[in-house]
Amino acid sequence: MADVPGAAAVARALTIAGSDSGGGAGIQADLKTFAALGVYGMSAVTAITAQNTLGVAAAQALDPSLVRAQIQAVREDLGVDATKVGMLANEGIVRAVAAAIADGGLGPVVVDPVMLSKSGHPLLEAEAARALREDLVPLAFVLTPNLPEAAALLGCAMEDLHSPQERRAAAASLQRLGARHVVLKGGHAPRDEEPDLALDVWYDGEDWRELRSSWVRTRHTHGTGCTFSAAITAGLARGLPLERALDDAKRYVSWAIAHAPGLGRGSGPLQHFGWPGPEAS
Repeated sequence: MADVPGAAAVARALTIAGSDSGGGAGIQADLKTFAALGVYGMSAVTAITAQNTLGVAAAQALDPSLVRAQIQAVREDLGVDATKVGMLANEGIVRAVAAAIADGGLGPVVVDPVMLSKSGHPLLEAEAARALREDLVPLAFVLTPNLPEAAALLGCAMEDLHSPQERRAAAASLQRLGARHVVLKGGHAPRDEEPDLALDVWYDGEDWRELRSSWVRTRHTHGTGCTFSAAITAGLARGLPLERALDDAKRYVSWAIAHAPGLGRGSGPLQHFGWPGPEAS
């Protein structure tokens, strides 16, 4: 798709995800991350959730045609340099989003296959997992599952992904589903392996790389996955090479966790603003 006439000379990123009324995850976290990293953020809301740091009280998915209409409206007028996909809620929305991506014009797509909230509330209907795996994953430039999401996509138990060797094998299996790059997040890995290290695995079909940061001991981690995938998307929207986008995203999230404002009585949100940049991390 050609640049939209009259578009501003600023990086533009679109998030397709659910709304978090508590502001810590979903659309709200994505837009904060885009803004913090110097990118103009746009959104296509897939679902409305009533939630806070203690959990999700209620959720309502939007009509798939409305989700696709939001994407089309943004693409046709503002233009999109990169796209992040998060909570999709049900099979109809998964297929609508996949069709919109296949239409083109959304830049590289980062898929965060959101299935459960931090508190364990289901955010994707069970029958939608197959559509996610078959229709959406093959369109992903970067796929960023955590261990429970990887297990669900691969049809195995999370206990089968505990060792470093098992996680590498899982990343390779996910990459064979069609995603160009897989970043398998290690936040749910047993802490007895390397208790002071937050370790993610990146695989592109040929080479492996580990993304490392210090483990921050805190309960304030709500929206970590959303923020990480949004930060990758922001880097790609700015034209950064993927390696630099991943490194910056890892540093940004680590800083955001370490500087969490301590809000709420449960798993609180991160600090999205004030990051001094990768050179200071």
